[in-house]
Amino acid sequence: MNRVWIVVDALIVLLFVGIGRSSHHHGLRFSGVVSTTWPFAVGLVLGWLYVTLRRQDGASLKGGIAVWLFTVIVGMIVRVLFGQGTALAFIIVALGFLGALMLGLRALAARYLRWRRERVSV
Repeated sequence: MNRVWIVVDALIVLLFVGIGRSSHHHGLRFSGVVSTTWPFAVGLVLGWLYVTLRRQDGASLKGGIAVWLFTVIVGMIVRVLFGQGTALAFIIVALGFLGALMLGLRALAARYLRWRRERVSV
């Protein structure tokens, strides 16, 4: 199950980058997308490594919170270290967008699985 969530989280990060680059008229050229994505990808990988080493379920809300916070915090630190922008508004948007999708999709999936179990057991 974690493999599925790793892919989902990576797609969420790519969606975040794509929307951000488009809305700021930076375009979706491969090099630009890679340049914007890689700091968050580093955070995502470290978040998943943390969850895995702690033997947490990455599909759970608790695991999702760890992955989300690692993605944003490490991503912003890496951006600073490599001279990319980290305006307060950008940090807030990253926390909000990535949190809403990473945690929201986990909550929806958990609710669906609960509903499905209840329906089967009836």
